[in-house]
Amino acid sequence: MAHTIRDIAQALGAEAEGDLDLTVLRASEPAAAGPQDLALAMDPRYGDGIAKGQAQVAMLWPGADWRALGLKAAIFAPRGRLAMAGLSVMLDPCPAIAPGVHPMALVDASAQIGAGAAIGPFVVIGAGAVIGARARIASHVSVAEGAVIGDDALILQGARIGARVRIGHRFICQPGAVVGADGFSFVTPEKSGVEEIRASLGKRDDIRAQSWTRIHSLGAVTIGDDVELGANVAIDRGTIRDTVIGSGTKLDNLVHIGHNVQVGRDCLLCGQVGIAGSARIGDRVVLGGQCGVNDNIFVGDDVIAGGATKIFTNAPAGRVLLGYPAVKMETHIEMQKALRRLPRMAGRMAALEKAISLLPDVD
Repeated sequence: MAHTIRDIAQALGAEAEGDLDLTVLRASEPAAAGPQDLALAMDPRYGDGIAKGQAQVAMLWPGADWRALGLKAAIFAPRGRLAMAGLSVMLDPCPAIAPGVHPMALVDASAQIGAGAAIGPFVVIGAGAVIGARARIASHVSVAEGAVIGDDALILQGARIGARVRIGHRFICQPGAVVGADGFSFVTPEKSGVEEIRASLGKRDDIRAQSWTRIHSLGAVTIGDDVELGANVAIDRGTIRDTVIGSGTKLDNLVHIGHNVQVGRDCLLCGQVGIAGSARIGDRVVLGGQCGVNDNIFVGDDVIAGGATKIFTNAPAGRVLLGYPAVKMETHIEMQKALRRLPRMAGRMAALEKAISLLPDVD
């Protein structure tokens, strides 16, 4: 769909100059842009790329000389990535899911489908499930019995929503995500080796055979409004109480949330984050890729942890963490500096030892 520069600028609340009746079909990197593309160069570093493409219009940084760049019009974005967010909404064609219930979908007679919903082929919706108004569910999705999904949801191919899961409005779920699988809960009839090690911090008096007894998951999962799940996210149901994901929280691909975990509002959990059972995550927490959080600990509000950080103990609110195990960022930086100095220090130590060994004996 074509959009005029005027319409885009108004939608973004941005200033624009030049021929505002020009239309664009899509966004593009500057060097690859064609005549009907909007070149994205919101930083001066990317301005040189415009001359390599064929764009007539571009989204530029404030104060850019668009005429000198050979353009016919420009939109000015004081905050580039925020402008990108609004632009992406306008230009996203959205998944093609036909309105109504596809004849090859299987919907239980007791399920409730909201007005304006679109249910794709090979979707299975179980007994007593509730699907909100204007929800869009792509092919091969399953929604188990008793699940409730709010209005304006978008659930893409192959996602699995488990029994009794409750999800708020404007939910977005990428392909392959699983919400409401059983938690990983097992116990041994006798005291296990893991329990012994936790108590003794590594000492084991006796190693013996042991077998595992399954603890079933009787809880479910509760998800707030405006939550997004990436591809192949896995959220386990709680053992007794529900696992909880707060409103506004976003989970990247391959994030795993263990049983009984509570995640607060507006958190950002990047790719391959793993949170072990019964951990509590505060509001607005950001965990970089491959972060790990130990079971039964608390991560306070506004904590930011860099990629691959491993959090083994409670983290105070507002703390910035790095490393394995997690320490304050400034401490981690000093530790890394010290590590880089170790070879030089070892060389000096060896030289001192040699010099001392050559000193004459003193009676």
